[in-house]
Amino acid sequence: MWLSVSATTRSPRPGEVDGVHYLFTSEAEFDGLVERGQMLEWAVVHGRHRYGTPRGPVEQALAAGTPVLLEIDLQGARQVRAVMPDAHFVFLAPPSWEELERRLVGRGTEGPEERERRLSTARVELAAEKEFDTTIVNDDVSRAADELVSWMGLGPLTSR
Repeated sequence: MWLSVSATTRSPRPGEVDGVHYLFTSEAEFDGLVERGQMLEWAVVHGRHRYGTPRGPVEQALAAGTPVLLEIDLQGARQVRAVMPDAHFVFLAPPSWEELERRLVGRGTEGPEERERRLSTARVELAAEKEFDTTIVNDDVSRAADELVSWMGLGPLTSR
């Protein structure tokens, strides 16, 4: 399986590495990618920064027969479904609303205003869960990852 690396216009957070966690781009660079049709999908997220999936690496992996995993939001999923109707979509859900709030506060990377913006986005995304082919509850990262890989027909991660 190949995990796509998204591009973003936001600045790196502490510990994030360009090309590993995200492809950090300027607004002008991102504009160029969009204008040249080099983004499979893109969106403004939480009303602030742009995120998107570069098209070339995804198409190369698929052409090589490698299953591709995109970590995208609802806006991105809708765009990808429009251009790749045979793709499969998994909704990764929190175990509860309370746990989602706890995790967001526990990160300590956003102030109260940004947390509320993110929770507002989460409400919209949770309401769209039925648009996805399946839902995996992320109550334990290892278990959820195994369930995802199994659902993709790749076997459990623990045997790799």
